[in-house]
Amino acid sequence: MDDIVRQAIAKWPNVPHCYGWLGLDARGRWYLRDAAAQAGGPFPQSKGSLLQHEKLIEFIGRNYEADAQGQWFFQNGPQRVYVELEAAPWVWRIQPDFAVLSHTGRTAAAVQECLLDEQGRLYLATPLGLGLVHTLDVALAAEAVQAGRWPQPDEVRADQLPARHGYATSPLALQQKL
Repeated sequence: MDDIVRQAIAKWPNVPHCYGWLGLDARGRWYLRDAAAQAGGPFPQSKGSLLQHEKLIEFIGRNYEADAQGQWFFQNGPQRVYVELEAAPWVWRIQPDFAVLSHTGRTAAAVQECLLDEQGRLYLATPLGLGLVHTLDVALAAEAVQAGRWPQPDEVRADQLPARHGYATSPLALQQKL
């Protein structure tokens, strides 16, 4: 987390949390979801505006983490902005040496588990958490499995992944149930 963010939290500790305004799609792209996008339906059916400002995307990535309930958020100064997830908290990019990088640029130390869902999407469980392999990197991931660098994929239903790996795809939906 950025030092300036820590300072803002200390200065303004009681800023209300924000729900529904930020989404992360299955390709690791951030979407700003204004009131009109939210009124159009849940994420990802109604995505909102694709964020393209490089410095803002980097800032979000540096300040992206999860709370104790597995709800992922971006700490925007003193305000916690919860993220609607299309698939998983991380989107993995696979490097030619089979290193695994997140959509935020963090390196996953190891692949602990490979999971294949009913749609053929590949997920990797790592010490950072569960993430979806970017569609452009599935062939490289297959090479890593075939080379014995990663475990053989286990079949799983996508709707079981949040409970199994301790994350919430929609903090907004959870908040609305309260």
